[in-house]
Amino acid sequence: MSTEQKNSVIFQTLGTLSGKLVGVATLNMEKALNALNLEMIHLLTTQLKAWAEDDTVAMIVLDGAGEKAFCAGGDVRALHDISKANPGKITDLAQSFFCEEYYLDHLLHTFDKPVLVWGDGIVMGGGLGLMAGASHRVVTERSRIAMPEVTIGLYPDVGGSYFLNRMPGKLGLFLGMTAYNMSGADAYFVGLGNHYLNSDDKEPLFDALASVDWESDIGANHSKLNSLLEGMSSRSAIPMATSVLEQHQSELDALMQGTLPEIMARAKDYQTEQPWLERALATMLAGSPLSIQLIYEQSRLGTELSLEQVFQFELGLSCQCCAIGDFVEGVRALLVDKDRQPKWQYESALTVPESVVKQLLASPWEQDSHPLAQLGR
Repeated sequence: MSTEQKNSVIFQTLGTLSGKLVGVATLNMEKALNALNLEMIHLLTTQLKAWAEDDTVAMIVLDGAGEKAFCAGGDVRALHDISKANPGKITDLAQSFFCEEYYLDHLLHTFDKPVLVWGDGIVMGGGLGLMAGASHRVVTERSRIAMPEVTIGLYPDVGGSYFLNRMPGKLGLFLGMTAYNMSGADAYFVGLGNHYLNSDDKEPLFDALASVDWESDIGANHSKLNSLLEGMSSRSAIPMATSVLEQHQSELDALMQGTLPEIMARAKDYQTEQPWLERALATMLAGSPLSIQLIYEQSRLGTELSLEQVFQFELGLSCQCCAIGDFVEGVRALLVDKDRQPKWQYESALTVPESVVKQLLASPWEQDSHPLAQLGR
């Protein structure tokens, strides 16, 4: 195995019996739970493009250093600092961070070769953006997967406008509004995971990847990886638990039905014996009122937008959240001062003026000058 150390991401190539290579990219910021920063995004984009062109590389694996997380999100501290120093302005850093992150996510969604993400431990926010784009998304009994942006004045970005709206019933809206922590079984049920293994299957998986008869035919390699993962799943020592989301889908669909005032009234008065649901609704009611409005609007996009249009829409909205939304205050309360007492701009989602929502949703750029105008072309 050849290894190249580049600080925040480690790139390796794994030799196989077929003579083909498996490219392995390991997020290497263990103390920060492998949260994505701009350097990591640059490194991953550059290496993935090189591996895409390299005929000796049959497939790619993305994983995270340590036992706790694949990736706990984006490194938002720098974004907080610059946005706080430039209130009301879309900063170059915010634009370049989100632009390059979404370019990387789009690259994964449209990558021809098989990409396997080892989604063990914590997978949140920006980590979920990477995972959602991969062709083979492995979850385990230790997976904890969430889009917790409502707690920091953002919204489920990184393609959330695409994948949340394609989940069963109203579950995408529930996950966005409540930051509910999915188990591996939950993630498998809503389609974020498409293979389920045990956390201690990682080493056997890497050993097995080395003995696959990889070809130059990309379609054949996708099939071979599927067969390998399905074979390992069927021999799994720990069966997949029952998904809480699957068990309670009809209840959650009913809870998230209708207009935003109806949903908020229902959430406020809801009585439940389920601690997980109580916690989820409490998070929603304590979250940013601006975020709640944006997540509701996001759910109304449906499935009409292409992947490219989704990332173009999200780039504008994410930059606006940093400039005029609740992002700076949300990050301050949760990650900087850690007092967990955010002072949101509005008392509730229902007191947010329609003009403010429109301003947040408005793209800062004309279509032909959009930083992601060339995406997918």
